[in-house]
Amino acid sequence: MNASTHANERLSFRLEYTCDESLARAGVLTTPQGDVPTPVFMPVGTCGTVKGIDPQILSALGTTICLGNTYHLMLRPGDERVRALGGLHRMMSWDGTILTDSGGYQVFSLAKRRKMSDDGVVFQSHIDGATIELTPERAITIQENLGSNIMMPLDVCAPYPCPEKTVVEAMRRTTDWAKRSLKARTKGALFAIVQGGMVPSLRTEHVGELTQLPADGYSIGGLSVGEPTELLYELCEFTAKQLPTDRPRYLMGVGTPENLITCIGLGVDMFDCVMPTRHGRNGMAFTWKGDINIKNAVHTDADVPLDSNCSCPTCTRFSRAYLRHLFKAGEILAHVAITTHNLAFYIELMREARAAIIENRFAAFSKVVHTERQSLPS
Repeated sequence: MNASTHANERLSFRLEYTCDESLARAGVLTTPQGDVPTPVFMPVGTCGTVKGIDPQILSALGTTICLGNTYHLMLRPGDERVRALGGLHRMMSWDGTILTDSGGYQVFSLAKRRKMSDDGVVFQSHIDGATIELTPERAITIQENLGSNIMMPLDVCAPYPCPEKTVVEAMRRTTDWAKRSLKARTKGALFAIVQGGMVPSLRTEHVGELTQLPADGYSIGGLSVGEPTELLYELCEFTAKQLPTDRPRYLMGVGTPENLITCIGLGVDMFDCVMPTRHGRNGMAFTWKGDINIKNAVHTDADVPLDSNCSCPTCTRFSRAYLRHLFKAGEILAHVAITTHNLAFYIELMREARAAIIENRFAAFSKVVHTERQSLPS
């Protein structure tokens, strides 16, 4: 079903299919770097690289979009240096789309190292202690210097739990900073970020404010900050239902395979999370039959791949026994190989979810994923 389309010279989004039994959607997001079929998982490349993965491998796995981070790239190597080197695409040799965070997550995660006002945020660098000011306008300049295709405005994510007045203040600043970001933007697409904490009425209020702005898409922020999973799902669905159908919907910082499949069913199009890469470096592999901890002794003599249903370079060449040996020996190849598999799994999960939406069988697919992934001991 061709439901709706949003298009301009920076970004277009075409919603192609919806489901009868869920809110799941399939579409195509297009930037100057090419098409991004949705739903999509975006690997996180905080410092201009997805940790341990060559961009050629990333592309060969089917990745069409990845992330960079404003705060970290501002500190090193510096956004003006990146611009002088031809932009982030050229510097990291990546032909696909790049979405950049604004530094808003660091406003949340580095709360002890920053001071915030209506003007913006002043950080004490976690690298050398230097004082760094980040305003909404500066965040846009940095992202434009990086050559980002899809930018995020500086925002404020309220912690969980917190008083309602703190959530209201975070919303107020986020709205004001979104307006300033849109005014400062000279190129590239820009999303607006919905806050509102765990209060449905505040999320409705914030959606109403942000949908009056000329944003190219909408991010659902303020979730996955320590709240129970069922509350995450409840607020995700509540928020997504109120967003325009012709704009992409991006749930920030989520999550497990089950999180992704559930939230696709709630109407989300885009996801990012460090989980597949961070877990890979810690010896945890995601598979269609459950999660595998390669450090466990049960894999010492296991002459089988991580996942017999996976055709990634790791599963077609290496056994669990070999990967466990590499990990126990402290070999870097273990981290690279398991991370490669995890990203391949996440990307294939999105590909299969999209096919299920197109064929109007997403509800059954979701049930199978949730059931099958509980069947394997680690």
